[in-house]
Amino acid sequence: MTSAPTVSHAADLLRELLGDRLLQPADVDFPAAVTVWNGAVDRAPAMIARCRDVGEVAAVLRVARRCRLPLTVRVGGHDWAGRALRDGGLVLDLTGMREVEVDPAAGTVTVAGGVTAADVVAALRPYDLVVATGVVRAVGLAGLTLAGGYGPLCGRHGLALDNLLAAEVVLADGRRVVADPTHEPELFWALRGGGGNFGVVTRLTYRAHRLPAALAGMVMFALDEAVDVLRGYRDLLADAPDELTVMAGFLPGPQGEPLVFVCPVHSGADPAAGQRHVDRIRAWGTPLVDQVAPLPYEDVLRMFDDGMVDGNHYLLRTRWLPELTDDAVEVLVDAARRVSSPYSAIALHHFHGAASRIGVTDTAFGLRADHLLAEVIAVWAPGDEPGAHRDWAERTSAALAPLALPGGYPNLLAPDETDRVRLAYGGNWERLCRAKRRYDPRGVFSAVPTLPVTDDEE
Repeated sequence: MTSAPTVSHAADLLRELLGDRLLQPADVDFPAAVTVWNGAVDRAPAMIARCRDVGEVAAVLRVARRCRLPLTVRVGGHDWAGRALRDGGLVLDLTGMREVEVDPAAGTVTVAGGVTAADVVAALRPYDLVVATGVVRAVGLAGLTLAGGYGPLCGRHGLALDNLLAAEVVLADGRRVVADPTHEPELFWALRGGGGNFGVVTRLTYRAHRLPAALAGMVMFALDEAVDVLRGYRDLLADAPDELTVMAGFLPGPQGEPLVFVCPVHSGADPAAGQRHVDRIRAWGTPLVDQVAPLPYEDVLRMFDDGMVDGNHYLLRTRWLPELTDDAVEVLVDAARRVSSPYSAIALHHFHGAASRIGVTDTAFGLRADHLLAEVIAVWAPGDEPGAHRDWAERTSAALAPLALPGGYPNLLAPDETDRVRLAYGGNWERLCRAKRRYDPRGVFSAVPTLPVTDDEE
């Protein structure tokens, strides 16, 4: 019979190790340390261990294992489902590990496990270098990378995980290993798409790319032009070069009605080529907002900083669309017209080019064909009844389901969508589960996505 976690003993051991960097509910800094971006997340961890280096991470892991405490890892805290926190658990907090080391000659950057996208793009800016990131600066780079990493450079440089060169990992038993193509190659394969299921990633080395500026910005149209805009978007994607990655969807408008947006990012060396694509976008209707210009990559990411407000309540649903058919356009426009909240949004992320040319078995990430990631984002203010907003997201997702590929983006799937997690990995699923059993046989880590450790679930 398994005994209950020994919280008090763990607290004694961790207090000796970390001093006042161990936080418990009675500590004044504890409430802020368990606050995440999504105000709907309400979890009560038993304690938070704020680590400064890999040695402390290993020591905390050993204590958690010895005292049988459920463990989570926190970096950016941007997982909408709040899986960085767990009731009664120990939070291994990496937010103090923010070092960034740039090697301009080698074209690489090495970051500590707590680094956000904002940290790394700011450090690279003086060198005119960039890494592949998502679209939000506050997101932890490790969590984004381990499960995928759609972003503005997807067409030219692939997903964030496609640019990972090496990772330092502390395994569940406290051992520290380096995973790269020649050291722990199976772990390196699994890390690129399998999420934080195998250990705590404390350092990551990425390939960096020269990009002094990108032609990027927002073009927004009235909702009654949405059908024409989305059809134009579909036609543009059909012949978009690698250098052009384009988001689209619906964002809240100033009068409460959603606006349809198109966000091109052209990272090629020929500004005139990028401008031709922008002119094509403008011709789809009458732009209400037209703000496209050469921008440093750091400023490209700032475009979405104000779109999602910390403290609001969020629920996300995701679908992979193989193409933007007329039926899909109809579903998306209807959802925008029926939106239940003036804060909600829909985003279409563009996967193509370099990301599509990587073999589906080369990494754990399970979908390498061109597609759109449809992100349905229900948002409501604290105190609002959630029912109507949840229903809007669920209805939209259900309407897209017949038009979608199996599975979905693991970083955005809900905790109870276990069947879709399995489908997301396709033929990589069984290999990924074997890696889970090899590196975390006791199931210490329950990250995004959650992988089984028993044979009967494979």
